[in-house]
Amino acid sequence: MIDAGEAKVFMSTKDTLIRAYMAGAILALAAAFAVTVTVNTGNPLIGALLFPVGFCMLYLLGFDLLTGVFTLVPLALIDRRRGVTMQGMLRNWGLVFCGNFAGAFTVALFMAIIVTFGFSEPPNAVGEQIGHIGEGRTLGYAAHGAAGMLTLFVRAVMCNWMVSTGVVAAMMSTSVSGKVIAMWMPILIFFYMGFEHSIVNMFLFPAGLLLGGQFTIMDYMIWNEIPTVLGNLVGGLTFVGAVIYSTHHKTSPARQAEPPVSEPAPVPAE
Repeated sequence: MIDAGEAKVFMSTKDTLIRAYMAGAILALAAAFAVTVTVNTGNPLIGALLFPVGFCMLYLLGFDLLTGVFTLVPLALIDRRRGVTMQGMLRNWGLVFCGNFAGAFTVALFMAIIVTFGFSEPPNAVGEQIGHIGEGRTLGYAAHGAAGMLTLFVRAVMCNWMVSTGVVAAMMSTSVSGKVIAMWMPILIFFYMGFEHSIVNMFLFPAGLLLGGQFTIMDYMIWNEIPTVLGNLVGGLTFVGAVIYSTHHKTSPARQAEPPVSEPAPVPAE
């Protein structure tokens, strides 16, 4: 994990942006696929069961999500790897954010064209569902005020707890099938539970706006994207990165067995 974080800090700008763009695009396509499956079957569980295919593809191809670099890159800084600085970490985060957003927005535009026949007619059932998701996950939170913001933040924390667990779990295996199985489980949990993933939302909300969703760009930024990014950072870094680092890298000495208590010597009879 530390080696991976270090490598991402020193990756070239071109490679970082390309890999982030492709990660955002593939994950957005998987989200569109999952919504389509859910609408066509009427069963959200089937959509959630199939959604992880996108995450598995982007991971196996070596692409980068913001949620993953939130977890891995800080470990190289905490471990004081040579040349790794706060500036380098923030540079990586910024480039990955921009690349993820560009890739997700590309797919949002393409899907908006597909579900409206090039904006020549109202959106179909899938397009309507995407618009409703955007409304519910912005105005729905806003209607509850501070309680809604807290709920949004906690959902984002829980999301990257699961997503980053998938990233790390894939490192346990050297086979493609082993990596896929390890990733599939936590990604399925996050998607079905409705947790908030900043990159998935980079697709859902711009697509919702393009399809006539009744919310604004400011609603999206204030009542979803910004709190979701912060919650994803806290969830991945705290509950996955720091926890695993503290127990598997900075392992405390094992406790020693207590010596047996010796029996007192018998007192000789007088």
